Amino acid sequence: MSAVQQVRQRDPRLDFFRGIGMFIIYIAHLPANTWTLWIPARFGFSDATEIFVFCSGMASAIAFGKIFETRGWGIGSARIVYRMWQVYWAHILQFLVIATGLVAIQSSGYLEACCGLTQNYVTSLNLWHFFNKTAQALPGLLTLTYVPNYFDILPMYIVILALIPVMMGAYRIAGRGAVFALMILFWVMATLGMVDLPAEPWSDRSWFFNPFAWQLVFFTGFAFMSGWIPAPPVNRLLMIAAALFLLASVPFAWYQIHRETAWVMEIRAAIKPLWVKTEFGFLRYAHFLALAYLAWIAVGARGRYLVTDNLWGKFVGVVQKVGQQSLAVFLASLVIAQTVGILRDMAWGRGNPVAEFFANVGGFLALIAVAYAVSWFKGQPWKKKPVAGSGEQKTSMPRDAALSRQPAE
Repeated sequence: MSAVQQVRQRDPRLDFFRGIGMFIIYIAHLPANTWTLWIPARFGFSDATEIFVFCSGMASAIAFGKIFETRGWGIGSARIVYRMWQVYWAHILQFLVIATGLVAIQSSGYLEACCGLTQNYVTSLNLWHFFNKTAQALPGLLTLTYVPNYFDILPMYIVILALIPVMMGAYRIAGRGAVFALMILFWVMATLGMVDLPAEPWSDRSWFFNPFAWQLVFFTGFAFMSGWIPAPPVNRLLMIAAALFLLASVPFAWYQIHRETAWVMEIRAAIKPLWVKTEFGFLRYAHFLALAYLAWIAVGARGRYLVTDNLWGKFVGVVQKVGQQSLAVFLASLVIAQTVGILRDMAWGRGNPVAEFFANVGGFLALIAVAYAVSWFKGQPWKKKPVAGSGEQKTSMPRDAALSRQPAE
């Protein structure tokens, strides 16, 4: 039996860290949010995007790896195409909902009339192009050649999904070494500017997230979950080295240090190719692996510190629920972030710490509600038999009607 076939039930650590990533992504997408000054991205080179992509790679190994192994490359590829189709239309719908909603409320003049708001929420996301250049933008939206920065994660994910059949084909032909070679090759080509994708039909701007670079962290997660890479040892020296690397990166990431210290700013600028986000600079990769290693150790073997029968365990369960429904939660988070941001501006304005607290915590609760609602619908409760004494009444057929439906003798 191959390593892919040996992938077992969902790891509790996967859903927990995926859920944490969803909350951080919401904080990052809430407009003018002061809480963004305290997310992990402000203290290191990597951020919640790496968490999302890495965990998506692990989840993909669980969801698709065994299909390739047991049903063959063709059926496995078909399953990937189906998933790409789902994510594609989720991206299109998300864009239309946010763009249409923002333009409708901006054009109505209500915000200025009721609250004196002059903030142009459409301009802040650079969405006027879609309405002013519709003849170019609409085909671009449907072909993923028009990808505004706020909407760039799912297109990246679609392209990375398309690479799974390529990697699985390489694995079948030449083993995991071929997969690792392709991972490095794609990343190097992206780093050197040899492969990228257009983000605007009217300019030479490329995608903010180059999928051929970001596949490196995705397939690292895929390889770990598939058993192609063994779990790292719990080693004191490795722990110290990882912690020291994380601490050493803080001055070059935390704005309160590098903006006030000339020599740190100079070094930061000199090593930009190593931490740039678009081409997934190597320091981002190293920083994330160091952080993931320490987090992996912190939660205990097989996540035993997460599975507890107490208040902490209940909290973990809620976070895991969010992680389990990460696509739906992510889609909702961008809409909720814009909505909450406008409501906050209408009620309090920006910069008020009490307003920021309610905007962030209220958004968290909304994400949790989305996760539980989606989980309930996925369970298809209408197909389940009613529980005795649940208050549901069985619809009985009148006796005459029942007799009339008996077969004739």
